[in-house]
Formats: sequence, C-alpha cells, structure tokens
Amino acid sequence: MADIPVLSVSGENLPEAWEKAVLAVYDRGVEVRTEYDKPGDPPSLDATVMVEVRRPLSEPRIHKNFPGGPTDLEVYRQEVVDGIHDHWINPREGKWTYTYHERLFAYRPVEDLMDRDAGPHLPAVNQVDYIVEKLAAVPYSRRAQAVTWIPQCDPPTDDPPCLQRVWARLLTEGDGYTLNLNTHWRSRDLYKAWFMNVFALTDLQQRVAARLAERLGRPVGCGRYVDVSDSLHIYGSYRDEGLEREIEKMRSTPYVERAWDSAVLEPMFEEVRARLAEDPDCYARGEK
Repeated sequence: MADIPVLSVSGENLPEAWEKAVLAVYDRGVEVRTEYDKPGDPPSLDATVMVEVRRPLSEPRIHKNFPGGPTDLEVYRQEVVDGIHDHWINPREGKWTYTYHERLFAYRPVEDLMDRDAGPHLPAVNQVDYIVEKLAAVPYSRRAQAVTWIPQCDPPTDDPPCLQRVWARLLTEGDGYTLNLNTHWRSRDLYKAWFMNVFALTDLQQRVAARLAERLGRPVGCGRYVDVSDSLHIYGSYRDEGLEREIEKMRSTPYVERAWDSAVLEPMFEEVRARLAEDPDCYARGEK
C-alpha cells in the first residue's frame, strides 16, 4: 500500500524549522507528480507535515538562503498583513482572484467570482477582528479561527488558496497570556514559499497578540506557531536549480551560519516600507 508520509519537525526559530522541514521532506517524502509539472520535470517530493516553531519571533529570524530576498520578504509581509495588493484582485480582467489579506480581513462567504458586485452575497467579514473580539471576551475559547476557502468559486480557479485556516488560542501565563497560533494548508511549496508564508503569518500573530493585550489590559506574548500542510512539497525541477548544494550545506554546517537577526535587515526593510507607502505598486514594475 502506498501512503503519503506523515512527518513532524520542531525548531526553535524560523530558519531552524525551515531547514529541518526541507531535510525531512527531501529525505522521507514520496515521489509524486503535480499539476504544475512541465514535460520532463522529475516528480516532486511530497509529505503531510506538521512544523512547530517554538519561539517564532526569536532571533535569528531570517534565513539568508530562502529563495527570494529582503525586498520580496517585506513586500509579501505587507501584502498579507496590510493588504497593500488587495487592489490587484480583478478576476474579470484575468488578475488575482484573492489575497490572503482579503480572505482574512474581508471574507465574502458568497460571491460571483467574475463580478464582485453581483448578488446575492453576505457582507464581508473581518475574521481577524472576530478572533480578537472572541478571545478578548472568552480568553479560553476554542472558536477563534478564520477560514479562506470559498467553495462556490475557488475549486475551478487555476491557483486556489493554499492557506485554508488560521486558529488561535490563549493560555494563561503569570499575570498575562500567551497566544498560540496554528495554520492549516491544503498545499505548499516548501522550498520557495514556506519561509515567506510563515514570516508573514507570525507577524500577524504578533499583531493579534498586541491587540489582545490592549483589549485585556494584560501582557500577551507570542507562543509557539504550528504549521500543518496536507501536501508539503519540493518540486522536482528544483533539483536543477541548485537544491542539492543547499541540502548539503544544511547537513554539514549549523543553520546559524545561514541566518540573520532582523536588525541586520531593518535598514533595508525601512527603505522598502517608505517606498511602498508612496506607491504600493512600485516593486510590481520591477523597481529596485
């Protein structure tokens, strides 16, 4: 009987957890084809994986070698937590059908995907506000969650949401609380998407904790982050893009040699924030 492997890894911070996940799927993932393969591409390596990041805001927080760069990382963070690219959603013109920010902060339970003004549909729901309000009213609630999938319109699209659900819970700690966050994913590119996804969502975790602290009048810290992917995969084509070299580094040397403290990149992040504040589309035009 062929089964998809079920794996679990744990790391102290984001760079360590990412490297452990990459190695686990590379070593123990099953070979399987995908709908995105080009002719001649090797099969992907795939597994169902739970990744725990014990202290998601601890340093070093940024991996030097994740595919992308500091500019891409800050742009993506703002895209998810601030919605700077929600205006790109326009399926009628062949543009985006959603952003994670829109689904979390302005979820429309029923809508016509091709005509966003068509009815009937219910009012947009700010699910992040709901999480804050629910936990502020009942700190021990198990109901503080947000979802992304819209079954009326997502299944036929070419790129339906990978993120499916965000679940938050508070635990009492001393005179305050600790906020734990779980995220659940349908499908995930481990090598090129996971790190940026988690960087943004743990920033959202920090923001929710800050809002809860204000509402509750008590300190709220960020506890562990847990990430569950039904299909966490490494595409076969990445083997021709230097993947093996990175795997060897992960095996032979400590991850801290490939990690930065956030302070190292903060000047660059500040520059990106300033430019995005003037023009949220500036980097979409390839400007550096």
